[in-house]
Amino acid sequence: MEQRVADPGPLGLAGFAMTTFCLSTFNANLWHGGGAAAALSLAIFYGGIAQVLAGMWEFVRKNTFAALAFTSYGAFWLSLWYLLNHTPGTDTVAIFLLGWTIFTLYMTLAATKTTSAILTVFVLLSITFIFLTIGAWGAGHTSMTKIGGWVGIATAIAAWYASAAGVVNETHKRVVLPVGPRG
Repeated sequence: MEQRVADPGPLGLAGFAMTTFCLSTFNANLWHGGGAAAALSLAIFYGGIAQVLAGMWEFVRKNTFAALAFTSYGAFWLSLWYLLNHTPGTDTVAIFLLGWTIFTLYMTLAATKTTSAILTVFVLLSITFIFLTIGAWGAGHTSMTKIGGWVGIATAIAAWYASAAGVVNETHKRVVLPVGPRG
């Protein structure tokens, strides 16, 4: 069946990867303000709006998993931007992250029927959210946030790989970067 819309997956994954990478470098304490400022800027446009658009195009393609994932994580980045700029309180961030941890865990279960590349992204993202949630709880546990940052960097790399595989394989009309079909 010919698609009326090009595959929006590489766009959604790239927006997610870059925004995650920038924020994760901050969480891993690689540099102080640059990663957070870059991530918050990306959170509106690339991680946020571009991912929501990718999700809407996945709805057109009748890909429920990708539609939910891209739209939801696009909304995650938009709401995180708002939360960090307009809502005080560590516990607010912790409960926000806990909700996203729960969502990501059930999306990881669904990802077992996608590809190994996508499953890797979701497994790493689940671990990232678990550490970031613990790190944000109560007085904060900076070592947990730092671990979450490092796992987040690995998540971003995995998402970039999946994005690159999508666009490179489609452009070359053959498998150049394998994704390991599962389902």
